[in-house]
Amino acid sequence: MGANLKSITASFTVIAVFFLICGGGAAVEDETEFHGDYSKLSGIIIPGFASTQLRAWSILDCPYTPLDFNPLDLVWLDTTKLLSAVNCWYKCMVLDPYNQTDHPECKSRPDSGLSAITELDPGYITGPLSTVWKEWLKWCVEFGIEANAIVAVPYDWRLSPTKLEERDLYFHKLKLTFETALKLRGGPSIVFAHSMGNNVFRYFLEWLRLEIAPKHYLEWLDQHIHAYFAVGAPLLGSVEAIKSTLSGVTFGLPVSEGTARLLSNSFASSLWLMPFSKNCIGDNTFWTHFSGGAAKKDKRVYHCNDEEYQSKYSGWPTNIINIEIPSTSGKNLYMQRKLTPRMFPLIFRSFDAYPTVTETALANMTSMECGLPTLLSFTARELADGTLFKAIEDYDPDSKRMLHQLKKLYHDDPVFNPLTPWERPPIKNVFCIYGAHLKTEVGYYFAPSGKPYPDNWIITDVIYETEGSLVSRSGTVVDGNAGPITGDETVPYHSLSWCKNWLGPKVNITMAPQPEHDGSDVHVELNAEHEHGSDIIANMTKAPRVKYITFYEDSESIPGKRTAVWELDKTNHRNIVRSPVLMRELWLQMWHDIQPGAKSKFVTKAKRGPLRDADCYWDYGKACCAWQEYCEYRYSFGDVHLGQSCRLRNTSANMLLQYI
Repeated sequence: MGANLKSITASFTVIAVFFLICGGGAAVEDETEFHGDYSKLSGIIIPGFASTQLRAWSILDCPYTPLDFNPLDLVWLDTTKLLSAVNCWYKCMVLDPYNQTDHPECKSRPDSGLSAITELDPGYITGPLSTVWKEWLKWCVEFGIEANAIVAVPYDWRLSPTKLEERDLYFHKLKLTFETALKLRGGPSIVFAHSMGNNVFRYFLEWLRLEIAPKHYLEWLDQHIHAYFAVGAPLLGSVEAIKSTLSGVTFGLPVSEGTARLLSNSFASSLWLMPFSKNCIGDNTFWTHFSGGAAKKDKRVYHCNDEEYQSKYSGWPTNIINIEIPSTSGKNLYMQRKLTPRMFPLIFRSFDAYPTVTETALANMTSMECGLPTLLSFTARELADGTLFKAIEDYDPDSKRMLHQLKKLYHDDPVFNPLTPWERPPIKNVFCIYGAHLKTEVGYYFAPSGKPYPDNWIITDVIYETEGSLVSRSGTVVDGNAGPITGDETVPYHSLSWCKNWLGPKVNITMAPQPEHDGSDVHVELNAEHEHGSDIIANMTKAPRVKYITFYEDSESIPGKRTAVWELDKTNHRNIVRSPVLMRELWLQMWHDIQPGAKSKFVTKAKRGPLRDADCYWDYGKACCAWQEYCEYRYSFGDVHLGQSCRLRNTSANMLLQYI
């Protein structure tokens, strides 16, 4: 592919140097245009939760194993040491839950550079399983991107935002990264953030608002940031975060859920991903700086509008957490220290003490005489304001620690409360990209397990969102606010799609197949009506067994700014940054934007042909290479099958002209 690109034109190569940094530059002939050489742009990658390598910064002797920890040894992630020295590994990973300091015997710090985010656990077997950004970087190399054009900004994903700045000066360094990139390359940067990396970038924008004089804030953004790509952003949080808090999520690692829970609850960043209501806003710390702290007299953590109390579930599909606790009499015995959580199953052994969601009605109707558990349900607002942790203080020793973290590191954050709804970032070009149409967890049923902490809760049922309905783990349909579209297996659609509120009243919608296509199956709706605060759905017929990508695009509502939302069918949250479809669309968007004769604000979706040799394949039915207009049979030494010998024609670059 590199040879093909060189044969196009010299200017095309210069363009390629820039693009796959992240894509989507500004439209021409309006205020969003970048006046200068596009090869001067830089790409800033902000990885997500657990997507940065952590290395030891201590000497730790591990008994009963020759694998000790020495400075710069890989901690996250080294599965060999995890399997052979789990106690030492745990010491190097855990933080103090109150002050976020390291374990007395071991400390870890984030690695730096692109290598810190490509493969978390390099190795012949573990490497492919822990790949994050490696495929994305291969695209960049294939299209000729310069090494100094891409900058990774890893961070310690265990810390809360205030601790990131307090311990590592992370946001000061991020600001310097943008300023250095401008001096080095001569142009602004494109931000490419994934998952929790979007939370980090949002906090940076708010921190920057206080760091820079207000009249220079927007000027700084325009000068240093050309476009922002929010990929898989949990804009209203993720329910998996609260599951990790109460039960533990192992992510496939060979550790127990109890160990995973201990680690998760020591990381204050776990609360950064907690679900919250779209109807409630925390106190505005920014204005507190100019009011002499007058806002501190108001003890309300959140200011909720009427809709929060008139609608169910804080706008989410269902109650996120449902806890089946022993009856009031059992609670009284527990508070008198005559009953321990271990005895709960013994008391209720003669009853169905832990009903599934199908038996919720029975649980709600029980009386004290029956002695059955009481069901407590919590909405997103009650999770974010701490009501959940206050309610289970008597049953969970971790509640006080979680309340401490929630109040000190989030509610009392000196910049702003991150557990509040997003507004559109004041950046010229904003692209929100996420996967959809996958079965996603949206609620849980917990009950005491009878085991000591950290295994004192068990999940008795799980609620999933499917298209048009909510179902339990057993397949029973559950009442709730089921939507027509589901999330990406990790983040519910309600949270991912919040960025649709950034679109204006008139939106252009295009739905096209993800694979290469001739344009016959593309659906377009221009100037679709969109009411702020309500979702906008593409009401178009899909062919069976075809994956689509739906584009919601608006370049008119805010003068000089563009907003776009891309929904990729059947694309997993953790794999979206490896999606070739996503990278192809980013490339085409940039190719379109840099053309001086571009007539539209966004790239046309009428046709998608092969862009790389890897996109060409052998059509066994026709006994030739598919896409004969762009691909040809050209054998090279080492090809082991016909498909490998199908390569792009030297003139295939002409197809790019159709996207202007």
